[in-house]
Amino acid sequence: MKVAKAKGRLRGKPPKLSPTQETHLVGLYRAGQHITAELAELFSVGRSTVYRAVQRAGEPGAARTQS
Repeated sequence: MKVAKAKGRLRGKPPKLSPTQETHLVGLYRAGQHITAELAELFSVGRSTVYRAVQRAGEPGAARTQS
């Protein structure tokens, strides 16, 4: 583990979204242009990933329902 940490290779999966993609996703969410399911399909991620990205961005309405 020490060798992996020194090389910057710790356990875990890489993020599905790049920081740029995550910013774009949150911007679309805040603009109200798409529902969560549409954003998930658009970015090829799960709905939970969309919710986590919005939560990390500090969106107070992160638990918005899908209509």
